[in-house]
Amino acid sequence: MREPFASSAGVATLALLAAQSAGAHVLNDGGGLFAGLAHPFLGIDHVLAMFAVGLWAAQMGGRALWTVPLTFMAALAGGACLAIVGVALPGVEAGIAASVLAFGLLIALAVRLPLVAGMLLTGVFAVFHGHAHGAELPAIASPLAYAGGFLVATGVLHFTGVAAARAFTPRPLRLAGVCVSAAGVAIVAGLLGSA
Repeated sequence: MREPFASSAGVATLALLAAQSAGAHVLNDGGGLFAGLAHPFLGIDHVLAMFAVGLWAAQMGGRALWTVPLTFMAALAGGACLAIVGVALPGVEAGIAASVLAFGLLIALAVRLPLVAGMLLTGVFAVFHGHAHGAELPAIASPLAYAGGFLVATGVLHFTGVAAARAFTPRPLRLAGVCVSAAGVAIVAGLLGSA
């Protein structure tokens, strides 16, 4: 029973990563819904963090399965609103890079934080991701349609992470966390190298 589910999760993951690497230019509608849907896939840091939130939520189980992804999405929207109204947030790229590293480590080490602490940590990182999305809002975009698009895309990435985690046994899931954290180290190193 797990094999078809694992295959479906694997295909979905590959499709999402392929969309990211292709740049998702076919979805750009000049700044509306489709541009919002495409935006999270345009950066591997966003893809990995949002996918990892789903992995970690499923790994923790219980109420975290739905509260952690929903917290991320709510804080993502809040961060985007801050950017749209012109509120500056220092260290956005560093916060995004740190989120990839942190979520990867949480999965690799199978850390089960208390629910409120997990939600708080997730929310803080999501604000950085949301601010980046809002700051990159095209000048001609419809903010509501664009935000709706990137929230839907975020939900898809979270769901894909949850589906993948449910298909994995604990060891491959922790290995996925190692891979995500290694990517986080590379992203952080890239930021430090360009500073």
